[in-house]
Amino acid sequence: MGSPFSRRVELALKLKGIPYEYIEEDLSNKSPLLLQYNLIHKKVPVLLHNGKPIVESLVIIEYIDETWKENPILPEDPYERATSRFWTKFIDEKCMGALRNACWSYGEESEKLMEEARGLLRTLENELKGKRFFGGEDIGLVDIAANFIAFWVGVLQEVRGVSLIDKDTFPILHEWTERFVSSSVVKETLPPRDKLLSFFQARIEAMAATKSMIYK
Repeated sequence: MGSPFSRRVELALKLKGIPYEYIEEDLSNKSPLLLQYNLIHKKVPVLLHNGKPIVESLVIIEYIDETWKENPILPEDPYERATSRFWTKFIDEKCMGALRNACWSYGEESEKLMEEARGLLRTLENELKGKRFFGGEDIGLVDIAANFIAFWVGVLQEVRGVSLIDKDTFPILHEWTERFVSSSVVKETLPPRDKLLSFFQARIEAMAATKSMIYK
């Protein structure tokens, strides 16, 4: 519900001031249109521009930034651009899976996964020191890539009753999450919090019911 990857693309379009048509996709019953335009991965998001599909959220964002020059998302300096790409890969390849696993973990493995996630968050905390956003004074590529951390993780924490990004342990990162989700343009791209809570709660109940059936 409310794919963070699709929301990344929406945020990039809104930051650029680009009008677009949004088409909702039921991933449990994928449409012929999605299968046509993302034949390889068969998943969202897909940006269709001038009749040509672009897939994968970060690839799409770079395409958007290169096609519409106003309100740049990536830095102009080549080194800073490379650094931004490094941190987006760190978020996608290291952080998202670890944070998701930590929030959904149970039993003996839970603390180990939580500590692993906290180690990655400490790295992001250090990267943010002295900055309003990962992109500096304004929201940039890394901030957009980290939308899952800013919003979805907070909802998961509430549902599971766990604590990962709190103001005592990660004051800089916690302040960034509040600043990011409070931005008016970001708010327009986030799914309703109550619906996301209900979605995750239903998933937990389904998991609990499955475990109960296994152990009967």
